[in-house]
Amino acid sequence: MNNIQSYIKENKTRFLNELIELLKIPSISADSAYRDDVLKTAEAIKVSLEKAGCDIVEICKTDGYPVVYGEKIIDKNLPTVLVYGHYDVQPPDPLDLWNSPPFEPVIKKTALHPEGAIYARGACDDKGQMYMHVKAMEFMTSTNQLPCNVKFMIEGEEEVGSANLATFVKNNQDKLKNDVILISDTGMIAQDIPSITTGLRGLSYVEVEVTGPNRDLHSGLYGGAVANPINVLTKMIASLHDENNHITIPGFYDKVEELSKEERAEMAKAPFNLDHYKKALDINDVYGETGYTTNERNAIRPTLDVNGIWGGYIGEGAKTVIASKAYAKISMRLVPHQDWEEITQLFKTHFESLAPKGVTVKVTPHHGGQGYVTPINSIGYQAASKAYQETFGKRPIPQRSGGSIPIVSLFEQELKSKIILMGFGLDSDAIHSPNEHFGVFNYLKGIETIPLFYKYFTELSN
Repeated sequence: MNNIQSYIKENKTRFLNELIELLKIPSISADSAYRDDVLKTAEAIKVSLEKAGCDIVEICKTDGYPVVYGEKIIDKNLPTVLVYGHYDVQPPDPLDLWNSPPFEPVIKKTALHPEGAIYARGACDDKGQMYMHVKAMEFMTSTNQLPCNVKFMIEGEEEVGSANLATFVKNNQDKLKNDVILISDTGMIAQDIPSITTGLRGLSYVEVEVTGPNRDLHSGLYGGAVANPINVLTKMIASLHDENNHITIPGFYDKVEELSKEERAEMAKAPFNLDHYKKALDINDVYGETGYTTNERNAIRPTLDVNGIWGGYIGEGAKTVIASKAYAKISMRLVPHQDWEEITQLFKTHFESLAPKGVTVKVTPHHGGQGYVTPINSIGYQAASKAYQETFGKRPIPQRSGGSIPIVSLFEQELKSKIILMGFGLDSDAIHSPNEHFGVFNYLKGIETIPLFYKYFTELSN
């Protein structure tokens, strides 16, 4: 790939400005109030793909938000890379914890990012990482160095479960036919330690509702005489873990893969400083399932976490009531072989069984997806490894991620091709949190590295 570094240097300001404009659009798929903004973002992606050199670009309607599809086929006898990404973002709440408005992107220099980092919702997850592929495409087409065919599938519902993308994939297998699927929606170990994600956890996301009396009650007149849904809910949630932080749902661990000592020892070779980890989070100790290290807990073990809980009076001052209802949102991160629909049903059955007399419980599944593991001996992995080695000067470390991309396992099932997860974010990028950011170095390094994947994948495929 000739002149890629000089091309990036010459176009650095434009690359940053284009991403900043994209980040200004609040494409929050979870909130219908932002529907027009989500659709506006899809249009912006379409224009970007056209300018990057795609010969065909379409906004494909679904029952939800559209999929932006693009392609450039230079020779049907050459391999085809399918790039997946998403243009929707998480809600920015809580807004008061942002140091700058979430949809007013700014570049700030930090100790970790001396070249600066772009602060905005979606900067890393996934607009910034998705847009690296658009700019890599632009470089390859404008310099006549595209070595193979490329297709893009950029969706707008990843943050709400990708339900309509699954239907789109199943109905468009010929359109999406490829030899490898390339995704940048994960991270790497550090600025100077590249890594390739080889596994993702699955996900089951549910909402629970506990109902007691038919109205809010005076806590003096009724306290102690009727079940308080908030008290009951918190006790039910607390019982979901035992004293070893082991999840108590019957059958939950039946299909959990136990990694061998050798595999765990290999994982432990990845650089990790526990003191730095605690300092970065401002905590005095870590917490989790007994018998596993921090990096094992957040990658190869399943989890159950409350993501939100509410009920009763939460306004200023006091209001002495027993709430009629209490609610919680709960997510379970799953490891390969755990089926998310089966786990959801196990949770529902168990949680309903915990309810004491005096309340009723409703469990509403929201979305989920299967875990995924990709082999490190595939052509795609080897191509990615060679690409990182050339731009970083060192071989990347394979690692499993604690995050989930629910649609990934379905890609392999329906399209019969392997997925390569080339992420350039860092754990400290605060995705899904206030002050999300993406390093300028990481953004530009992605644009530099991705074209080399195309080069080596094409060479290794011959």
